[in-house]
Amino acid sequence: MKTQDELKKIAGYKAAELVEDGMTVGLGTGSTVRYLLDALGERIKKDGVHFTGVPTSNRTADYGRNLGMEIKSLDDVDTIDITIDGADEVDPQINGIKGGGGAQTWEKLVATNSKQCAWIVDESKVVDQLGKFPLPVEVLEYGHHQLVKRLADLGYKPEVRQKDGKVFHTDEGNIIVDLHLGKIAAPYDLADELSNMTGVVEHGLFLDMTKTVVIGTQDGAVVKTK
Repeated sequence: MKTQDELKKIAGYKAAELVEDGMTVGLGTGSTVRYLLDALGERIKKDGVHFTGVPTSNRTADYGRNLGMEIKSLDDVDTIDITIDGADEVDPQINGIKGGGGAQTWEKLVATNSKQCAWIVDESKVVDQLGKFPLPVEVLEYGHHQLVKRLADLGYKPEVRQKDGKVFHTDEGNIIVDLHLGKIAAPYDLADELSNMTGVVEHGLFLDMTKTVVIGTQDGAVVKTK
């Protein structure tokens, strides 16, 4: 049996094949994306492949630069050919939950400005219905206690994310409220509801954002398309 890390590596290395010389590539955030970045770093050294990377977090930017990648911000490129990112859950419609790493706002910005997107996951992330993984919601720190109360009144079981005993802050200085929903019966309705809440910056429901997911399985990489 392959370990979860081995499955992540299978997906990341397979997805690296989607990057062609001269592309502008959105680079996601997370443990599976690390393997993608490692694979792309090897292609830079061995094959001389050159591309421009648009990172979805400061830590991805730093990691990519250390591997020899040219890194630019979203506002410094005209277009993005493809964005490759991880996901915390993916359902049969290839909708997903993202934001376990706290970068969903940058991730969604980069994805929506890309010609195409692909997700890379290990097989444990593939689910029948979204919701078991807590749904991350990035919110402004000012007034967030009131927003948490409202989310609690709606039955969404909100919890302010902590890291190392302190409130976690995103690269934009905002905080994450994780919603422990169990199941999301109507993801589109929930997405609209959260987007219309004052104080919410972005939520982790990624709906109709990609048609391709590369899955690391015990039998190798499986590419699923919508």
